[in-house]
Amino acid sequence: MAASSRCTARIATALKSAATPRIAARTFASRASDASSRTCLRQPPQQTMAPRRAFSNTSSRQKLTTIDQIKARNKGGPFNLTAAVLFVATAGGLWAYFTYEKERMARKRIAEQTKGVGKPKVGGPFSLVDQDGNVFSSDNMLGKYSLVYFGFTHCPDICPDELDKMALMYEKVRERCGDVLLPLMITCDPARDSPAVLKEYLAEFHPHFIGLTGTHEQIKNTCKAYRVYFSTPKDVAPGQDYLVDHSIYFYLMDPEGDFVEAIGRNFTADQAAKVISDHVKDWEKPLKKETRWE
Repeated sequence: MAASSRCTARIATALKSAATPRIAARTFASRASDASSRTCLRQPPQQTMAPRRAFSNTSSRQKLTTIDQIKARNKGGPFNLTAAVLFVATAGGLWAYFTYEKERMARKRIAEQTKGVGKPKVGGPFSLVDQDGNVFSSDNMLGKYSLVYFGFTHCPDICPDELDKMALMYEKVRERCGDVLLPLMITCDPARDSPAVLKEYLAEFHPHFIGLTGTHEQIKNTCKAYRVYFSTPKDVAPGQDYLVDHSIYFYLMDPEGDFVEAIGRNFTADQAAKVISDHVKDWEKPLKKETRWE
């Protein structure tokens, strides 16, 4: 009995001594956890802040992942198809306007430079006879633009070519501007170019052409006024054929009888018609548009 009691007492003592450290360990752990919890409670709550872009207060644009998103973004942007079309149209309109104004001012400068002080540099008063035998003077040219050509009916090649071109010029100007141009041919060979000869000759080119002739002195003075050179051979026998050397220009005169511009052989019919039409459109005063006026 005594031996068994001693064994029981030893076992109880061993169990008691082994249980004590565990309790102490658990107590320390619980205290540590309580302390950490108390420590966490004392710290202020942390605030999370979203990152901000430097030098900008706007929100960052979402990443574009599809073609439709890119098109949708560019549709409302400043550089799109509509803006490009408007830009090109505006630039083209400005270019056309300034080009037209530049050409108009050049034509105006040419017309002003050709006007003399006191009397015209080219052109002047004259009185001749037309192909119907009626008196035709420089006053009959007033109110319309006039296209004056100097030639002669016996000219073998140059005059027919120029009169053909004159007919084309006349028709093109009529199509663009109406009946505002008077086509005149003044002969440089009055000895052979009578009114009847002029009428038959000019009818081959255009029915509206007006042929003018006169005495040798009248033709000489008219050519001098228009600064036209012409020369006939001396000592020509009656009935003998001959050529007349003369200037080859079309003289454009405005409705007031002032010289505007000389059109040479280097101009085509289209080019010459454009020059005449542009001058007609630049004219700011009234024009007579009758076929013939009294």
